[in-house]
Amino acid sequence: MQTLSISGENDQKEIRNILLYSTGKTISIFGTAIFNFALGLYVLKLTGSALSFAVTLILGIIPMIIVNPFAGVLVDKFNKKTLVGLMDLLNGLLLVSVYILCSKYELNLLIIYITTFLMSGFTTFFGIGIEAAKPNLVSEKRLMNINSISKIIDSISSILGPMLGGIVFVIFDIRTFIIINGVSFILSGLSMLFIDFKLINHQSHEGHSGGKIHFIRDIKDGIYYLFERKGIKGLAIILISINFFLGFAVTIPLPYIINTVLQLSPKEFGIIQGAFPVGMILGALLVKKITERISYSVLLKKLCFSLSIFMIISGIPVMLKSLQVNSIVYACFYSVVMFFFGVIIALIDIPLSYVLQKEIPDEYRGRVLSIVLSIGKMMLPLAMVSSGVLLNIIPSYVMPIAGGVIFLLFNMRSSNSLNIELTSKSIST
Repeated sequence: MQTLSISGENDQKEIRNILLYSTGKTISIFGTAIFNFALGLYVLKLTGSALSFAVTLILGIIPMIIVNPFAGVLVDKFNKKTLVGLMDLLNGLLLVSVYILCSKYELNLLIIYITTFLMSGFTTFFGIGIEAAKPNLVSEKRLMNINSISKIIDSISSILGPMLGGIVFVIFDIRTFIIINGVSFILSGLSMLFIDFKLINHQSHEGHSGGKIHFIRDIKDGIYYLFERKGIKGLAIILISINFFLGFAVTIPLPYIINTVLQLSPKEFGIIQGAFPVGMILGALLVKKITERISYSVLLKKLCFSLSIFMIISGIPVMLKSLQVNSIVYACFYSVVMFFFGVIIALIDIPLSYVLQKEIPDEYRGRVLSIVLSIGKMMLPLAMVSSGVLLNIIPSYVMPIAGGVIFLLFNMRSSNSLNIELTSKSIST
């Protein structure tokens, strides 16, 4: 009876952790999605310059690449609850300060650039901290659930954020967005402080957590740990390769094909773009049932194969442009393609995150995850730039087809060397 009582109490605490995490993330992510959309419109309206808008986006990416490895070290060494809550509160206080400043002075590009840079840094610390902490918030049986919920919240915000941002932008000025997002960060930070970050304790395998910080040595330890574990290294390679090939074959070529080559309307392009997060939501809802029935090694091979096939077929309509197909047919075709991209990415990403979170011990988790994310972030702009350059030289349909074929050949080799089960305890050896 006592065992049942303890088990029931832990279940309630886990559910409470999930609810608090979901509430905090929803408030924060929706505030940020609305704010980012409004900020982009404001910068374009203020300057009329695409370059200024691009600089704003770059300043949001650069800190993630630079800060990630150092954030991983601090996450492994410090109390995750304090770090995560503090980062949200700092973001909130930053935006409240900007709001007060804008009440006296005009909001200019310099303020926007500095705010974007600092917010990106704080958000990077928060993201690594919460990802590394998830195995301590819930038991293994609910770890997949919390990852799925996180993906669903991200997907819904990517659909509704711009819609709400566009509506509110017409009604209110930019200062309203700033204070709304500032308050959302503060509320999110407060909700994180009520989460039990030590509900599930994992034994440290090597006793390296805590103690003095030596950034270079600690980062090297994380890199060494990653490359010494073949299974984890293999998963990291798959995640990074997906990031690269999606940027190369989809992120840049598809908008160019849809808007410039096929000349679909902005409304049709919006519908196509919206199909991706809808697919991710469905994938997140189905992932646990699917992974319970199918060996993940087999599933991963099939998903990577399917992803490459959808990359290839996304270039085919351009080759058939001479047939003068109705734009509605193109819109439906690309909506289906983007929908399945979303489903596949969710089915790959959520279980891979689950395995990495579960198998990497507490004292290395922050560093290893941050290193993988840093490499992935660096590969994405590289893929996008190379794709953009090649689009000016060769026919647009070549990019998704070539990217899909190369990704298919790459995964035929790399996925065959992996033997991963979601219940395995030996992946990290």
